[in-house]
Amino acid sequence: MSFSLRYESLHYPDKLEWVVYILALLIAIPIFIRFGFYRSIYRYSGFAALSTVTKACILYGVLYAIAIKLLSKFGIPVSVGILQPILLLLAVGSSRAVARLWFHPGNADISNECSKENLLIYGAGSAGVQIASALQHDAHYNVDGFIDDDFKLHGKSINGISVYCPDDLSLVIKKKDITSILIALPKVKRSRRQEIFSFLENYGVHIRTLPDIKDIADGKISASDIRELDIEDLLGRDIVPPDAELIKKCIGAKKVLVTGAGGSIGSELCRQILALNPELLILLDQSEYNLYALNQELENQIQKHGFSSRIVSLLGDVTDKRSMQSVFSNYRPHTVYHAAAYKHVPLVESNPVEGLRNNVMGTFTVAEVARKSGVSHMVLVSTDKAVRPTNVMGASKRISEMILQAMAAEHHESGTCYSMVRFGNVLGSSGSVVPLFRRQIKDGGPVTVTHKEITRYFMTIPEAAQLVIQAGAMAVGGDVFLLDMGEPVKIIDLAKRMIELSGLTLKDQDSPDGDIEIAVTGLRPGEKLYEELLIADNPIPTEHPRIFKAHEYYYPMEKLTLFLDDLSCMLSDGNVEKLKPMIKSIVNGYQFNGQVNGLHIADKESPVNVL
Repeated sequence: MSFSLRYESLHYPDKLEWVVYILALLIAIPIFIRFGFYRSIYRYSGFAALSTVTKACILYGVLYAIAIKLLSKFGIPVSVGILQPILLLLAVGSSRAVARLWFHPGNADISNECSKENLLIYGAGSAGVQIASALQHDAHYNVDGFIDDDFKLHGKSINGISVYCPDDLSLVIKKKDITSILIALPKVKRSRRQEIFSFLENYGVHIRTLPDIKDIADGKISASDIRELDIEDLLGRDIVPPDAELIKKCIGAKKVLVTGAGGSIGSELCRQILALNPELLILLDQSEYNLYALNQELENQIQKHGFSSRIVSLLGDVTDKRSMQSVFSNYRPHTVYHAAAYKHVPLVESNPVEGLRNNVMGTFTVAEVARKSGVSHMVLVSTDKAVRPTNVMGASKRISEMILQAMAAEHHESGTCYSMVRFGNVLGSSGSVVPLFRRQIKDGGPVTVTHKEITRYFMTIPEAAQLVIQAGAMAVGGDVFLLDMGEPVKIIDLAKRMIELSGLTLKDQDSPDGDIEIAVTGLRPGEKLYEELLIADNPIPTEHPRIFKAHEYYYPMEKLTLFLDDLSCMLSDGNVEKLKPMIKSIVNGYQFNGQVNGLHIADKESPVNVL
């Protein structure tokens, strides 16, 4: 073509002109190999790849022009040495651009800027390439390579970025001074991600990740999607897909009330309920700020997704019977999720009057008003601390469970279906150790645990809320549901992993120069070494693989009513010293240390009638 342009007519090579073609190949092929032309995957090419092509063609052009100049004495036009490299640049560059547009028409070239933190991206798929492109103009990161399990990609380059084998990770980290690794695998199962997290923990680098693909807006990944790796990524598990009919049964096109809506579980319940398109979602909470923040969030979701649901936010106290009667009569809810409760064990232990008033009397008030208002379903959010409780909070939740069990038996013809759902700790909730550990690590330590052997069950908030909704929909009346929490986690091991995930080292006797130490502070009043989900070992499977039922004892409503009357009087009088012995008389297995706010109480046995 360069000859044709030179002679301004179609020209075929003749005699010595064939040397020019052979010479072009002899010069171009080694240069293109050296610049990695045949290792690059151009469907993901961007500015870096175009820059590489340009540099290679310039070098080729210089050498080729020199060679043509030397051949000019044999009648080869010197202009061919200039025209041919220009045409080659256009041909090579445009072919790569066409390949990129053909496979990825939506990706735009992004200029590459220097950044401070040397980063490897684990995952050379679409998500990894998208985030690499997004980071090319980010001032904080310098993407130094991909890590991928696909052996077909090893040794290749994508958009000028090399792809390495995981087995070479130690060498790559040392050679390129890597300080962070970003996990760009938003579509893989959580179990596989956990395997990768565990694999990377040993390399002493900061680990970051992308959320699940369903949590990324429009499926388009940007630098803003990068987040710190949380312990939830390691302890969480893949959520069993919900039963479509079951999860909508008590919510779709119905009026739903959530008490304690501003709390960790309550707010997540509201998010998931809103997505199921209720007619009306009623948010009830004592905290003005929490209620305001949740209302703003949900209203934004309505506008963003075009939901037809209405939201009503109400400040209120679940122990105020008149207030509750007003709420139920004005809005006539079909389903009630009762999540309002004081749940922090040490605080409730030191404030038993308010703890029992809110948790027990509040549940009784809501349950009674719900029945009289014709509510179809009421679901109590309970806790594993209700099983053989050693603290006031756990005992208050067990009494609340018995209230609903007794009401279901006493008023089974009323039309209100009572149930309760019992589960352990939720990751990231306001009372969880996870945010506490995170703050302590940020402050430089120490991280405090109460006992070396203490264990707890953990579940993510979204999974817990989803299972609560489905369990409530399966209820027939008085059901005690248990959620499969998986295996218990040793809290001291949790602390160690969080320290390591932060890119820091544990400071102990074996590593005196470490960054963060763990301090054992001793069990707090009312705290157990381990939690249980069952009083009796008789879990009954349900139609959901992670939801079970239990047959638990309870007192008849007549006896509970007498107990609640006495409790109400004691709470009104502030009779603190008699509260724990009174709880022991009604809660099977309740143990306490004989101390109520410093007062020694006789530990007397009271008979328990198990029905």
